[in-house]
Amino acid sequence: MPPSSDIEPPPLLRVREVWKSYGAQRVLRGVSLDLQPGQRLALTGPSGSGKTTLLNCLGGVDRPDSGVIEFDGVNLAALDAEALTLLRRRKLGTVFQFFHLLPTLTAAENVELPLQLNGAAFEERRHRVTELLDRVGVLHRAEAHPAEMSGGERQRVAIARALAHRPALLLADEPTGNLDSKNGASILRLMCELSNESGIGLVLVTHSREAAAVCHREIQLRDGQVADVQSCPAEGP
Repeated sequence: MPPSSDIEPPPLLRVREVWKSYGAQRVLRGVSLDLQPGQRLALTGPSGSGKTTLLNCLGGVDRPDSGVIEFDGVNLAALDAEALTLLRRRKLGTVFQFFHLLPTLTAAENVELPLQLNGAAFEERRHRVTELLDRVGVLHRAEAHPAEMSGGERQRVAIARALAHRPALLLADEPTGNLDSKNGASILRLMCELSNESGIGLVLVTHSREAAAVCHREIQLRDGQVADVQSCPAEGP
């Protein structure tokens, strides 16, 4: 008998009772969540509620004091620094509010960098960079440096860079927070389309109701705890 299609696949992310403090300041208090492959999750809440700290723990940039974070079946706590770096390099992509593009590299070179770090061949790198820059609508800016591009163009390049190595999970920290409403809506639409096309999981830290609305679920943090969980329509902006 074939397996039932109603059986839910194992989560891409499994988070259980994560606690984190910096000195005497408790930042996360027993946070738990699941993320399935292809799902988009918004982390919302007031400033200081622990959103970015949680995102850093999910990406292995920071380690929780206690609790479990499993990514693609791997317990992050079981990995040493080298293994964690390899995991991030191969399976995680990150998009930041302030882009974090290397200023001395062109748009194409910024996107190519993760592929170089992973040892991809030259022809593969060239094809992938061209494909992604075209997909995000900035192929005509391939030879431009970040200082020569608009905020919207830089964010598109940053998204292309985050997706260059075909990660399973994309972590985005306020990706529209430094953009005007028109560019912000365009970036949200792009991220939504790319997520749907590739089946990539997305965790999005945001204060924007428009950004939360493109996700399947919204988890609201308050004082480091999960205060509310809502299902969203996940409609494009």
